[in-house]
Amino acid sequence: MSVKVYSTPTCPWCTVAKKYLSSKNVEFEDIDVSKDREAAMEMVQKSGQRGVPVIDVHGNIIVGFDQGAIDRYLEA
Repeated sequence: MSVKVYSTPTCPWCTVAKKYLSSKNVEFEDIDVSKDREAAMEMVQKSGQRGVPVIDVHGNIIVGFDQGAIDRYLEA
């Protein structure tokens, strides 16, 4: 499964998103964009956004915590 969460340590919605994915037993790569400039640029390129979280589920980009979209893309 290919899931990436672009986040920062101080972002409360990032924490919510990661807890939600963990509660569904979804393995994901947590990418701290505050420490990884290249990853931050990749996130902006994918989403057009500088805000976090940005969640990449199988190439589908979700900006912010959108539980419905996460569930839809995980089931697809």
